[in-house]
Amino acid sequence: MKIQDTLIRAPGEVAAPGTTPPAGGTEGAKPFASVLKDSISEVNRLQAKADASITALATGEATNVHETMIAMEQASVSFKLMMQVRNKIVEAYQEVMRIQV
Repeated sequence: MKIQDTLIRAPGEVAAPGTTPPAGGTEGAKPFASVLKDSISEVNRLQAKADASITALATGEATNVHETMIAMEQASVSFKLMMQVRNKIVEAYQEVMRIQV
């Protein structure tokens, strides 16, 4: 399998010359590292949103407890998902390192 085969295609993106599109025939490529970086940024954004919501509730600027709890749960679930993805990546790396050449 070539490295180009591990690319994730995003709608509207065009593949680089000489690359092989992955199965599925979608247009454009987005490297896995970029997808991972975007996901981590999104988790960070949700954490910041939850922190701001908690601060607003504690200072009396906001009175809607429901929105604060929803923001906290979104941040929590996204963080747990990110940690599970990280664990799978680490496991895969360790498995590759155990392969004898």
